[in-house]
Amino acid sequence: MEKIRVRFAPSPTGFLHVGNARTALFNWLFARKKKGVLILRVEDTDIERSAAKYEERLIEDLCWLGLDWDEGPDMGGQSGPYRQSLRLEIYKDYTERLLEEEKAYYCFCSPEELEREREKAISSGKMPVYSGKCCSIPSNKARQRVSSGEQAAVRLRTPDEGSISYNDLVRGTLTFDLKLIGDPILVRSNGLPSYNYAVVIDDSLMQITHVIRGEDHISNTPRQILVYQALSLKPPQFAHLSLVMGKDNTRLSKRHGATSVDQFEKQGILSSALFNYLALLGWAPPEGKEVLTRSELTELFDLEKVSRHSAIFDYDKLTWVNRQHMQRLSSREKAELAYPFLKEAKLFPDQMTEAHWEWLEKAAEVLVERIDSFSEFPRKVREIFEFSPSKMEEEVKKELKAECASRVIRLFIEKVSEIKEFDYVKFTSLAKDIEKKTGCRGRNLYHPLRIALTAKGSGLDLDKFIPLVEKGARLDFPVPVKNCAQRVSEVSSLLE
Repeated sequence: MEKIRVRFAPSPTGFLHVGNARTALFNWLFARKKKGVLILRVEDTDIERSAAKYEERLIEDLCWLGLDWDEGPDMGGQSGPYRQSLRLEIYKDYTERLLEEEKAYYCFCSPEELEREREKAISSGKMPVYSGKCCSIPSNKARQRVSSGEQAAVRLRTPDEGSISYNDLVRGTLTFDLKLIGDPILVRSNGLPSYNYAVVIDDSLMQITHVIRGEDHISNTPRQILVYQALSLKPPQFAHLSLVMGKDNTRLSKRHGATSVDQFEKQGILSSALFNYLALLGWAPPEGKEVLTRSELTELFDLEKVSRHSAIFDYDKLTWVNRQHMQRLSSREKAELAYPFLKEAKLFPDQMTEAHWEWLEKAAEVLVERIDSFSEFPRKVREIFEFSPSKMEEEVKKELKAECASRVIRLFIEKVSEIKEFDYVKFTSLAKDIEKKTGCRGRNLYHPLRIALTAKGSGLDLDKFIPLVEKGARLDFPVPVKNCAQRVSEVSSLLE
């Protein structure tokens, strides 16, 4: 049985878009499910836009997402080189062969001529297909003109009539009228190969069995099949994935929100969650299960079950998936993922002691259910670090004037300062004592106590808040944590 070989072949012209990341992920899932080979190939013949920094970032983003490959520019392999810019001599050999067999010809039309021809066709209600005016130039004369320094592109000779069909693994049989294709350019006048030419040679030499890519390449496929036929090469099987769209059913772009993998990483989205969510764009696992690990997704993935309908990127759904993955982490993992954001916010020290880590683990367990991503952690932790009675909301201040509030807080202030190593057990005991002495109970008892400890009308449950405050007050933080006694002392001034 033929060994499955697939490739992900991005151009290093920008950051990795989630649509391209989804394509890479589907190739990875297919290769790993079939025990096949995944190749990373960098298509960098767009010299003006390609940059090494984008290639480096691309590899970093793919690795962060949890994808690996078996051959590529960073690790080599049997079919290298894996950058198209290093394969130009290979393309030249194939071009010479096509010219000698007169399956291709030199085209001397200038960009201005081609544009005039295009405009004329459109104005006449016709498809703007190249007329083939240079195909009748004798090959020896064409070579003489090129030898004398005249610039020329190289075009593929194609039939004027007929059609070309192929079976798409996602979309079924697709057929194209050759009249609408014309003679495609193989090599531009600057000597660089066109996309549709280079990928055919590369995919053939790298023994690619399946090409899994976005549906925006459907129109390229008949042109590529024509090149395969001209070179007497066996084409791979094609599978075209629907594009990733925004909720308004337009192609996902910056106006919808984050679109690149590195943006989601910076937002604190887990790589496992983004991996999980991207796998669900255009494919659904059996039994409707949506929160899955990489190994589970690999086992269940089925290319034949991929939908041909548009995949809608739902940021709310991604957030939900991220929360599920966050809650699956151990306390230490949560703390380690939250720490970079807390350090950047200058809430935590550069040098962490084990006591700091233990405190952060407890905070992470308490706060993780209240956030959508780790980038939100500093905002929630500030509720513990920051205590400003002077900035208390007016509505909360009014509650301090309620009948029970003043008596409850004054008695609490008197008693809490006498207690060493205050904790929640001692708090509940003290609250019961205050209830007996004041007659205040329920909300009339506990709400004033909350305000006294937090300077807010809502927030963490006190059984979680008090331990964090008391233990945090004994640690060295860039922003000191005030203990319960300090807090109620500052609130007392508002009762005057």
